[in-house]
Order: sequence, then structure tokens, then C-alpha cells
Amino acid sequence: MKAATVAQLKKELQYKDSEELMLLCLRLAKFKLENKELLTYLLFEAEDEEGFITGVKETVDVQFSEINTKTYYYIKKSVRKILRGLKKYIRYSGKKETEVELLLYFCKKLGELRPSIKRNKTLSNLYERQLVLLHKKIGGLHEDLQYDYTKLLDNLK
Repeated sequence: MKAATVAQLKKELQYKDSEELMLLCLRLAKFKLENKELLTYLLFEAEDEEGFITGVKETVDVQFSEINTKTYYYIKKSVRKILRGLKKYIRYSGKKETEVELLLYFCKKLGELRPSIKRNKTLSNLYERQLVLLHKKIGGLHEDLQYDYTKLLDNLK
């Protein structure tokens, strides 16, 4: 089965009434956790972006506190898992300011991690890549926000 394009789906959804759309959304939510999470964000958290950011930051805090710091192998696996989850939340929001704020927070937490990530090439490269990505993302924001976020980024370097 070949999936339809977004344009084709949009055209077809225009002909459905609200009851059918609700049933389609519920059926879609049953299949994958990500679909359900996205629907939750859109219905309950999209209006309160600050609350969403705070909730994601708390989740990141918990995940960083649960990292097994005995070997760098476990640290790398955990950090990649945290970053993968963070990118998923960023996709849900779709707002550049949210993305920059969450990535800045991730880099701050990663920099505070003990034992130091500077002793491991993979972790330090991951950290540097996120800083470069942040620098690019900050360039696309409003000038006032650019200034504020650039100051925070410089503190991380």
C-alpha cells in the first residue's frame, strides 16, 4: 500500500464532517504513542507554550538525574536518548523559540554533567554539534531574541 501525499489527504479531509474527523483522529491515536502525544500537545498544551516548555524541562531534569554515570558508554546512550526525546517534543511544538530554549537547556544540563563530557570525544562532539545547531537556529529569530539567546549561548561556550 502506497501512502497518499499530504495534499491528497488534505483534499479528502475537506469532505469529511466533524464526527468522521473525530473518529479518524481517535483511530490514528490508537496506533502509535507519538500520534497520541502529538494530539495531546495540540489539544491541551499548545495554548500554554511556557507550561509545555516547563514540563519538558522537568522531564529532562529527571532523565539527567537517572543517568548511570559509571561508564561513558551508558552516559552516551542516555544522553542520545534524552536528545532524541527532546527533538520529538520540539517537532510537536514547531516553534523556533521553543526549539532554541529547549536545546539551550539541554546543552546547559549536558555541560553540568559529572563526570565531565570533555574527557569523552563522542560526548564533546555531540555537545559541539548542538552548539553549532543552536547558533544557526538563533540566527533565524527576531533581533531582540537573537541578542538574549546569543548571550546564553556564549555562557555555554
